[in-house]
Amino acid sequence: MRLSVLAFLTLMAAASAADAASLPGPHQVDIPQGNVTLHAQLFKPDGDGPFPTVIALHGCGGLANHSEPVLPRYRDWAEQLLKAGNAVLLPDSYGSRELGPQCRVREHKISVRRDRVADILASRQWLMQQPWVAHDRISLLGWANGASALLWAVRPQLIHSEGPDFRAAIAFYPNCRISAGLGWSARIPTLLLIGAKDDVSSPPACRQMIDGAHGRSALARIVVYPGAYHDFDRLNLPLHAVNGNADAEGPDRGHLGSDPEARADSQKLVAEWLKR
Repeated sequence: MRLSVLAFLTLMAAASAADAASLPGPHQVDIPQGNVTLHAQLFKPDGDGPFPTVIALHGCGGLANHSEPVLPRYRDWAEQLLKAGNAVLLPDSYGSRELGPQCRVREHKISVRRDRVADILASRQWLMQQPWVAHDRISLLGWANGASALLWAVRPQLIHSEGPDFRAAIAFYPNCRISAGLGWSARIPTLLLIGAKDDVSSPPACRQMIDGAHGRSALARIVVYPGAYHDFDRLNLPLHAVNGNADAEGPDRGHLGSDPEARADSQKLVAEWLKR
């Protein structure tokens, strides 16, 4: 007897939940960072390693809420990376400074260029001290505001501490408008993923930024998904327009929504990029 679509999806969801339940959960680690103690959530495979490790950077809505130390969108990615053998460190740039979502804050208290890059470098320094980390395979992954910070962190002008540099970087729908006008380029392989219909970030500015970088280095690549909007990689997010009454954890304008095909392709590309 053939299963109905609903029954099939129910079975798949149950299998996915069971699979996730078998994975190691996150635990908090505290990282010195100037005058701040940077709290981060760590997903680590069982065993001694050394493991390739991803520093994952949350968007303007923050990493956590009152009930969850890691929002489902980031846990989803962390668990995928964990199943592939990676450790994942998610620094909480806002909660560590006792701040809530910054999407609709007019005067941002956290600078993408300074504070969030400092958090990236502090996270890297902490990882370099851990014996279970493959020190030559630390990569960056960021979304929106976190992806914008990533773009600053991979610029050739940034002087990093001793030891191997980041292995690779992946930026989901960053704000490229400033970087596009500043002669941006990358010192490590950097992949940018964005939807063609993203009206929160700017696909044309990102294309201009990457095209300009090719004249200075060949380390950057952009993939623009036709028909996809902002947050295309999130699971089961119906397409909707943001309005004035929307959640403070989201942007103040534009459209958000999943795109199953773009999500699946981005998962494949992320896995391939991290194995470079």
